[in-house]
Amino acid sequence: SNWMHKRMLGLSVRYAQLPASQRTDAMRQCLYAAQANDAYWHGMFGGLYLPHLRRAIYNNLVELEALLDQCIPRAAWYQEDTDLDGTEEIHLQNGIIQIILKLDGNASICELDAYPLKHNFADTLTRQTEHYYRKIRLNSGANPAHDQSGIASAHDRVSFKHEISHADLEPDLDAQSLFIDRLNGESLHYQLQPSDRKNEIIFQAVASIGLIRKCFQISGNRLRVTYACTNEVVGRMQTEINLAMPSCDGPGGRYVKDHIALSGFGNAVALDDLASLTLEDDTLGGNLSLEISPAAAFHACPHFTVSQSEGGFEKIMQAAKLTLAWPVTTRKQHITLRFDKKR
Repeated sequence: SNWMHKRMLGLSVRYAQLPASQRTDAMRQCLYAAQANDAYWHGMFGGLYLPHLRRAIYNNLVELEALLDQCIPRAAWYQEDTDLDGTEEIHLQNGIIQIILKLDGNASICELDAYPLKHNFADTLTRQTEHYYRKIRLNSGANPAHDQSGIASAHDRVSFKHEISHADLEPDLDAQSLFIDRLNGESLHYQLQPSDRKNEIIFQAVASIGLIRKCFQISGNRLRVTYACTNEVVGRMQTEINLAMPSCDGPGGRYVKDHIALSGFGNAVALDDLASLTLEDDTLGGNLSLEISPAAAFHACPHFTVSQSEGGFEKIMQAAKLTLAWPVTTRKQHITLRFDKKR
């Protein structure tokens, strides 16, 4: 929520700096809608844990940014500490898509915007320990009767909308971003490298005695991520891509391969060698296509968090977690995400 809040404040400043003659009703409407407080807190009656509330904020932030860019264009590539946490981020955008990467050594994407779709695909939620987990553990799935006279407060009542296991309460080791890498199960530490091109960001990691080069490139409505390993690197590479899909585990979203729907986003999918896949989402008003060259092992599953609501403790899907794995003998691995708006 800190990231979302600081993004909203940054766009608010940009709007305020515009000459009055350039400010439009559409901009003001987007700004006010992006300031709706519901998604900025976490409590009994919704807030940050409800993906549709955050999505409404980001829909308006992404639309506002596009409107502001039409008046005063931004650089294609720039670096700043957007969320004021002491670690800088790199922004790379071309007016159609934008990627933002935190320079924390992970070389992963913390925001991925498709402007025509008005959507941030990195609007996921990282599972962390919450105070009410203690109540869940104490009651471990049981629904004890309220043994006092009178009506129990919604804050005191213990009830379960869904069955919750101890595994559902385990905190995430990483922020649920896009392109979190492991080599033979170990995380990598990337350093930013210079690049002559304005449409790419290059990182490099030292692995044993070899090097892994990771390049992000945007072109039109495509984001291409390329991994290149030197001959000394051995073993298996894996990357995790956490995607915020608006339909979550509802009926409006599905994985589609060769024009055949495999399953909804709420189910797990495993394929030994995948070259292309489309994530169709009715709520999104468009599709996200994945192209993998050479083909790689693929696994997808829903990522849930546990929150408390009036109806009891519940599991809510926050992201479609895609994992790709390949042997480093491939040397060069390309992963392309393409964003298409429905006509």
